[in-house]
Amino acid sequence: MAMRYTRLLFYTVLLTIMIAAPVLARDGKLRIHVNPTQAFIYLNGRAMGDASLSGRHDLLIINLGPGEHTVGIYNYGYKSQTHKVTVVEGQTTPLDVVMEPIPGSVSGPWGRIQIEGGDHAAVLMNGKTPDFLVGEADDFNHNALWKQELLVPPGTHQITLVRGSSEIWSGPVTVAANQRVIIDTKAAGEQTVDWPRGQTLGSLPPFRAGIASATVAVRPVAIQQFVANPVQINCGESSRLNWSTSGAVRSEISGQGEVAASGERGVQPKQTTTYNLTAVGPGGTATSSTTVTVNAGVQASLNVSPAEVSYRRRGDKVMEQGTATLAWSASGADAASLDPFGSVPVSGSRPIQASPRKTDPGPVDETVTYTFQATNVCGGTETRTAALRITGVIEPAVSVVETTQEIRLAMKSVYFPTAQPTESDPDGGLVNSQRTSLTDLAGSFKKYLEFAPETHLILQAHADPRGSREYNQALSERRSARVKRFLAIQGVPEASIETEAYGEDQNLDAAAIKELVAQNPDLTPANRPKLLKNWGAIVLANNRRVDFMLSTTKLQSARYYPFTAEDYAELVSQQKKTK
Repeated sequence: MAMRYTRLLFYTVLLTIMIAAPVLARDGKLRIHVNPTQAFIYLNGRAMGDASLSGRHDLLIINLGPGEHTVGIYNYGYKSQTHKVTVVEGQTTPLDVVMEPIPGSVSGPWGRIQIEGGDHAAVLMNGKTPDFLVGEADDFNHNALWKQELLVPPGTHQITLVRGSSEIWSGPVTVAANQRVIIDTKAAGEQTVDWPRGQTLGSLPPFRAGIASATVAVRPVAIQQFVANPVQINCGESSRLNWSTSGAVRSEISGQGEVAASGERGVQPKQTTTYNLTAVGPGGTATSSTTVTVNAGVQASLNVSPAEVSYRRRGDKVMEQGTATLAWSASGADAASLDPFGSVPVSGSRPIQASPRKTDPGPVDETVTYTFQATNVCGGTETRTAALRITGVIEPAVSVVETTQEIRLAMKSVYFPTAQPTESDPDGGLVNSQRTSLTDLAGSFKKYLEFAPETHLILQAHADPRGSREYNQALSERRSARVKRFLAIQGVPEASIETEAYGEDQNLDAAAIKELVAQNPDLTPANRPKLLKNWGAIVLANNRRVDFMLSTTKLQSARYYPFTAEDYAELVSQQKKTK
């Protein structure tokens, strides 16, 4: 009973000192009722003492100024609580708290710490915040029949005693199993004695209180699990950390900061990383580690297809520039560049039209090298190269006049044998000499298109008057179509060719043909009279032809019959060719 009166007197004096202003000015009251009554009260961060003022569980009443106040309530083995309360002038603010016990029991071995001279101070173990509170010093100062005991895991523990906002004692205390260490805070002394009773104790609850006894069994801090899954990842992938602890009030993972006592968290390390878990509580400190191995490797490829392209330029005009395709890909990368183009997606393709470095006329044979580099945020990198060969020629510039003269010389009408080509053989009818003539025309016209791409080559087909008009019309259509196909095979764009078929209309008469014979450069004065002996056949042969005309300049082909050609006899014959 004397101890209770002493405690009541202590609270009265302590509260008077802490308030630091006349009571009359503290015109509000805070009434606190806590279960269990041994719970320790922190008011606005100051250690006040426990809530048990009498055996009747009387209320703790504190005079406070109006406004908001923070009340922290702690009891080892129970979940701590923090409350914001508002004290109103002239009124009493009640705070009723029932604390929730933490289930489970604590097993030894134990050592015991006995504290003398603590005078109602808060006892903190292995930390200096209220979370590390294990009880009030007055609850751990007896070794009589009614035990007041602080049981701790064997080892060295940092003990701190706090009254109000001041530390009144702090220091390391080493205790072995089944030993009792007596701390005298006033004499600054320490004594170790045997404690055989520790061997007789089984599992205990974290907190147990009787009429005049209290036992706090501090749980050792332990880490039940700390693992990463998966333990090996590629750059950019994630792993999950899973952990569980017991006895800890604070847990921290390196690089992650403070974490809950148990939980899981996703991580995405950029290099092989060891994570360290540190759990701290009144019962000490426990550590564990797990490692996530990061594969920072990058796999890359670069290809160019085809590996060789052609290039041709005449003067300043590019006549041919082959196209290739660059294709690249990378795994394990998040950034890529393709020289000389700069940044690109990690996978993709693009067409390229490479140009040679040389500019002067002459043969071209050069190699262009492309470099692909893929990287990731983990420091991985991979480089690949691909080469494109450029072959061809750079020709001197040719004037329009020269090209026009060239096509003028190549534009000669072509001639067909009698009734050729036939419906059954539309690709027949062109004898060798006329094929050669058409080949020369195709080459010259393609060059001409380089300077005048809008020009069309107009094919004008004719037939001699033998046969019906319908037959001759169809025959001339087959002749223009046959010539067009031949020119297209030689590379002349079909879009640049027009066809016209006149049948027997617009035939040349004998007088016009006689004048053409006189102008034919392939004939001499000696052999021209010989032609008159078969004049009728020659007139017919001159009308079995296809003339040419340029759409832009209206330049027309020369109508010089191939009298000196090796296949002249086949061309001039009036007989239909039979198989």
